[in-house]
Amino acid sequence: MTAAAIPQAPQARWFEARPGGGMACQLCPHHCLVTEKRPGKCGVRHASHGRLALPFYGRISALAVDPIEKKPLYHFHPGARILSAGFVGCSFHCRFCQNWQISQGTEAGTRFMSPADLVAAAQAERSFGIAYTYSEPLVHAEYVLETAALARRAGLKNVLVSNGHVNPGPADEMLALVDAANIDLKGFDEQFYRAETGGALKEVKRFLEQAAGRIHLEVTTLVIPGMNDDPAQIEGISSFVASLGVDVPLHLSAYHPDYRYSIPATPPATIRALAEAARRHVRYVYVGNIAVESCDTACAQCGAVLVHRAGYRVQVTGLRQAAGADADRAAVCSSCGAPSPIVVF
Repeated sequence: MTAAAIPQAPQARWFEARPGGGMACQLCPHHCLVTEKRPGKCGVRHASHGRLALPFYGRISALAVDPIEKKPLYHFHPGARILSAGFVGCSFHCRFCQNWQISQGTEAGTRFMSPADLVAAAQAERSFGIAYTYSEPLVHAEYVLETAALARRAGLKNVLVSNGHVNPGPADEMLALVDAANIDLKGFDEQFYRAETGGALKEVKRFLEQAAGRIHLEVTTLVIPGMNDDPAQIEGISSFVASLGVDVPLHLSAYHPDYRYSIPATPPATIRALAEAARRHVRYVYVGNIAVESCDTACAQCGAVLVHRAGYRVQVTGLRQAAGADADRAAVCSSCGAPSPIVVF
């Protein structure tokens, strides 16, 4: 599919026309010069008829109702289920991508859903919100922003699952409408980022700093043997996450071979050891993609279990709403009354 073949495709917002017909995209730090023969690195932003066009606007590649823990978000409405929508294309080209069938091209089957359609689907499923996920939602920022505005007016929450590679202006607009996000921090080495993802570590760190304190934020690192599992990298990641806020959770997930990587899967023992090291800096560290009996959240003050998790079976066992708290404020420990960072109510 090309933008030239779909002249009625919506127009992008963030671009400048350049002499000779090229369009300088200003959505993300790649600053692609898009021509009718060459789309942006994401594959979904095309030059057509003197404008930057969005031929994949509203094209949904995947739609499912997931546990919120699958995003993963552990401190945002635990145990709830959320309508999750995926797209095609991505601003990164991770050689280890776990969703490469939809992210590393635009050929996957899709169906059109307008922003109103997606909000209606969330309401029909009795979902508490919409998660923009699976592939990279930020390359579809215009659609996500329009949908998120409608969702918020309908009383729904907006959840972003992203690589965080976006310029400050569009990011500011997104953060004004998003309630929670899980952002991938794929390593803590600029060379690794450039070589293995095509992105820039400094830009992802900047977005995380921009988001911290404005929305509910959690961070995920996919741990790959021999690539980003060096204790020094995990030390850097956990120290940086701690700088974003004492209660920002860090998820360390085990990698498995996929796409262009044949490196053996991350041993569970590696994940557990790195998680213990990360806990020297980050209060809440969770492991993922390995078999664990439980992954509970305990009160930082008294140690009582606040949320019990066994896979996607979740029980909120130790939280209550503080007297006079706003409807969306974090709860308190039922045992000792200490404030909790978990958003439940």
